[in-house]
Amino acid sequence: MTPTLRLVLRAPVSRRAWVELAYVLVSTPLAALGFAYVVVMLVLGAGLSVTAAGFPLLAAGLVGARRIGGLHRRLAGRFLGERIEAPARPVATPGPLGRMQTRLSDPAGWRTVAYLLLKLPVIALQVYVLALTWVWGVVAATRPLQNALGLNQEAPGSHTLFDNGALMCVGGVALLFLAPWAVHVATVPDRMLARWLLGRRGLEERVRDLEETRARAVDDAAAMLRRIERDLHDGAQVRLIALTMQLTMVRDAVTDDAARALVDTARATAKEAVEELRELVRGIHPPALDHGLDTALTTLAARSGVPVETEIALPVRPTAAIESIAYFCAAELLANAAKHSGASRIRLSLTQDGDRLCLRVHDDGRGGADLGGSPGGGSGLSGLLDRVRTVDGRLDVSSPPGGPTVVTVELPSHA
Repeated sequence: MTPTLRLVLRAPVSRRAWVELAYVLVSTPLAALGFAYVVVMLVLGAGLSVTAAGFPLLAAGLVGARRIGGLHRRLAGRFLGERIEAPARPVATPGPLGRMQTRLSDPAGWRTVAYLLLKLPVIALQVYVLALTWVWGVVAATRPLQNALGLNQEAPGSHTLFDNGALMCVGGVALLFLAPWAVHVATVPDRMLARWLLGRRGLEERVRDLEETRARAVDDAAAMLRRIERDLHDGAQVRLIALTMQLTMVRDAVTDDAARALVDTARATAKEAVEELRELVRGIHPPALDHGLDTALTTLAARSGVPVETEIALPVRPTAAIESIAYFCAAELLANAAKHSGASRIRLSLTQDGDRLCLRVHDDGRGGADLGGSPGGGSGLSGLLDRVRTVDGRLDVSSPPGGPTVVTVELPSHA
């Protein structure tokens, strides 16, 4: 017996045939449920879009659609062997409005809606093929048995092709051998739809996943630095201050000049350590940021050695990591302008357009700054460039000889 003939003869009793048959039977009610869910969601969402309930309903509906799509994805993996990687979940913008906007703009959610709409006609084709092959095959193959049991009594004088039990049995057996292949072919559109609409979309989804992973890493790093700052402020710094006070008490208690000199030296060293620790803490997380980036920048401008005019419009507060990056960029730019440019006035502006921040520092100095060096041979702007690149930010410098110098930093509102 040739391998091809053996494969044909074993098809009706093969595991694949029964698994695909089970897939059609199990996914049929789920497909009907998903189609009805999407239709109701779209009708109600569109009908209520003129009210405050329409868009929240659509946003919640997309979340439910993704969950139903997840059930279809697991069914395809379990019964059809389609290992489809789930699309990445979008990082929600803080706040109820931000979360709703994130869900409504989720392309994976809308692809799932398309799948649930297309799934019903696809499953209808599969059910039709199953009935035409498996059901009719069983009915025809058992025709002689039905005749023997008297289940097919015809009116006298009526003769049809179905009266020939042997011929029907042969046709039914042929259908049963054909059924596994027909159902397998009928599942091909379902497999293709699941891959295209329920899984990741190649490089685009991978890039988004990497962006979300980076955002979580940046936020975790910012939270860890914040914890370190609190530990240093509430722990080591407090103990050093207590040590300084104790050394002062020891100096007042001793009368020996040599001992007092040693205590004074130790006390001075402890004070220097406290100052250095305070500078370190401010470098990790400036206390002014606790009240928001706008307050922190206003405080920073007030401390500048050169008069600074501020223009800050920040309707939505950025994440902590973005606030920290923007603050340190502004601090470095103001320090460079005051130290190297010879400017008499500086203008600092911060605007927010959608999900992007634009920080701009303009001075009337002598110019000549670039990404390799500050005006007058300062420490340069390359460190700022490295800092903003960690969150896909941009740094642009316009500083012709003679000035003015304009440095623009663009950052996402959320890392």
